[in-house]
Amino acid sequence: MNQEIVSMYRKECLRDDGMLFVRTEAIFDTMIKTPLLVASLIIVAAIMPVQSSFSSPRALDLIIYPDGSTHVSTEIDVDPLVADFELDLFGSTIDNLVVVNENGFLLNTEIIGDFALVETFGSSIIFVEYDIHDLVSKQGRMWTFYLDAPSDFSLFLPKNSAIVGMTNLPINMEIIRDQNQLTLSSGEAEINYLFGTSHTISDPVIPDNPAPEIDDFVFLIIGGIALTVIVVIGIMVMRTKQKTAKSVLGKQTIQKTETVDTETVDTETVDTETIFKIKPDLREDDKEIVRFISNNGGEVLESDLRKKFLQPRTTMWRAVKRLERNGIIEIEKKDLQNLVKIRKDIEEEK
Repeated sequence: MNQEIVSMYRKECLRDDGMLFVRTEAIFDTMIKTPLLVASLIIVAAIMPVQSSFSSPRALDLIIYPDGSTHVSTEIDVDPLVADFELDLFGSTIDNLVVVNENGFLLNTEIIGDFALVETFGSSIIFVEYDIHDLVSKQGRMWTFYLDAPSDFSLFLPKNSAIVGMTNLPINMEIIRDQNQLTLSSGEAEINYLFGTSHTISDPVIPDNPAPEIDDFVFLIIGGIALTVIVVIGIMVMRTKQKTAKSVLGKQTIQKTETVDTETVDTETVDTETIFKIKPDLREDDKEIVRFISNNGGEVLESDLRKKFLQPRTTMWRAVKRLERNGIIEIEKKDLQNLVKIRKDIEEEK
């Protein structure tokens, strides 16, 4: 006996005129589900590159130079499976852009408007350094810094600058080497400051009714002092709430400092004057770097050298490599950073 298999979605019937009518059930479901499935695949394909290229900075540090230009230093996690990474810049006026991966390998970059296209070569972390001229605007004595930051960041203001206005309170504020360092939260931040206040006060008095200018300047100074007092009070309140944790951290810091001081005293380094006698052709700026390293126990991180001498990454790297070629220092890797050490065998090589 032959059995005929008929699809459950197919229905046949004989019309009155003798014609065979075949109807496929659930055809409307098929017409609706198929376009939805195709649209879903298109949306997923469009979203996947965006998700793979999304990233947030690990660290973000900015230094404002006396001329108003700003040095940006940041570490960013990237997807190693993405060949090209679109790096958002904070403006379009960019100088000295350098991008390296976690192994110190220099990556190819191309600046396109306000972003840079980076060839990652399978990197998972990139380190970015560049100078930008778009973050500080100048109006007479008043200079204004503005940034819409994607994450919390630290900011070094130039020396001889006084803060007179701020849109929000900083997370932390301290003075390092006569410079104000602020730690600010993500989002929009605007800081108004007066640069070179000592020179401004000593300007000669201009005749023809100069009193209004002096009054405005005094008003700005008073306002800046009042704002600074408010900021300090806010920071003191925040620190009071975490007094117990701070005290424990303070004890650990003191113990660590004592240990570092003991190690510094015990470390035998080559005297800088001996180095200069052995290498009489050293440049003056290179001598300053050697003195700084010697005063810090004979070794220091390259990032600390950049902060001390306020130099871009490329300039400081060339100076360090020049000292290495002269046989004065050696470079080691320490926690994805360059550790610069004065060599102990300089006299023996000479």
